[in-house]
Amino acid sequence: MFVDKAEISVKAGKGGNGSVSFHREKYISAGGPDGGDGGRGGSIFLSVDTNISTLMDFRYKRKYVAENGCDGMGKNKTGKDAKDITVRVPNGTIVRDRETNAIIVDMTGDMTHRLAKGGSGGWGNTHFATATRQAPRFAKAGLPGEELDVILELKLLADVGLVGYPNVGKSTLLSVVSKAHPKIADYHFTTLFPNLGVVYVSEGNSFIMADIPGIIEGASEGAGLGHDFLRHIDRCRLLVHVVDISGFEGRDPIEDFKTINEELRKYNPELLERPQLVAANKSDIAQDGELIAKFTDYVKGQGHSVFLISAATNTGIKELINKTAQELSKLPPVVHYESEYIPKQRLKGSPDDLVIENYDDVWTIEGEWIERLMQNVNFSDYESRMFFDRILRSNGVFKRLEELGIKDGDTVSIYNMEFDFEG
Repeated sequence: MFVDKAEISVKAGKGGNGSVSFHREKYISAGGPDGGDGGRGGSIFLSVDTNISTLMDFRYKRKYVAENGCDGMGKNKTGKDAKDITVRVPNGTIVRDRETNAIIVDMTGDMTHRLAKGGSGGWGNTHFATATRQAPRFAKAGLPGEELDVILELKLLADVGLVGYPNVGKSTLLSVVSKAHPKIADYHFTTLFPNLGVVYVSEGNSFIMADIPGIIEGASEGAGLGHDFLRHIDRCRLLVHVVDISGFEGRDPIEDFKTINEELRKYNPELLERPQLVAANKSDIAQDGELIAKFTDYVKGQGHSVFLISAATNTGIKELINKTAQELSKLPPVVHYESEYIPKQRLKGSPDDLVIENYDDVWTIEGEWIERLMQNVNFSDYESRMFFDRILRSNGVFKRLEELGIKDGDTVSIYNMEFDFEG
């Protein structure tokens, strides 16, 4: 089974907490603080692996979580950094933010990208020692790692895309001009996933050709297989439109040509601006010369070159390939998608964003700013509590409470901590 789109969630590790520790040694009465810093949380990286051709693995594993950093220890020992996680993806995978659909990165070539950064470790109490605060009994908590939900979308890296109705001979053509071995059978939708082949024209001159599964009317709206695979044409610099000219199935090649181009236009109008060569296939069994002439005149009238070929007998193949190589030499490289993503800022909150609510003589305070502040306070230590009090006063939290009508003796509740208010 070919899988070319998947959704995954990634979560980098939290940084380790800083340590509160003091040097203890015989005959040394005041060793001072020696709490070490926390270790860095693990990050999550994406890496291109050319041995992978589908996103199949992501159907079975959709969540990737890195380990947290280790906490700091006494004797100024820094906690161990967590291991990073590397997720392997196929060449040509576009990574989008699921929330905004913005492109985060286009994974092409020999590329590695950090998708989610691990949190930094918190400082130990060693960092907070000053001339007036010689025994700090608090340390900093580690920061959380980044979390992200993303969409992985595989867009094949091919110079040339073969497009056309099912069973017109695209797979046969690819097998003839390259060493690819696609499944070939005499029924529609034989090809259920894109096939790639390298076409060698001459020494130092080659290109990659992709056989895109048959597109039918309504493909741009999800009919048939086309909806899932039209995206693989996006990167192609040139299109080879294969049309069954034999009339064996009673189809009108002009109508088929029009229909496929209309589906391309509906999917992405820019596709019709790409150079397009038309391969009128199965010419060896065509019996209606008038139909061939009519089709050829129509296509040339649309500004395209027409090649009468037979993939089964190799008729006209060399001329088609030489013209394809000639056209490619004039075109820019395969499309590489630029990032549109604006990374989310780590939410630190603000004292102004705090939610204060009153229930009789109890006042509750909630918000990310104060929650993060509490992580860095040791409430069993008097000096640390005074530090907490000063931060609340200097940031106007007590003033807001007074403006809202708090009275001395009322209870202030902040998550799992309560104290009596004193103005």
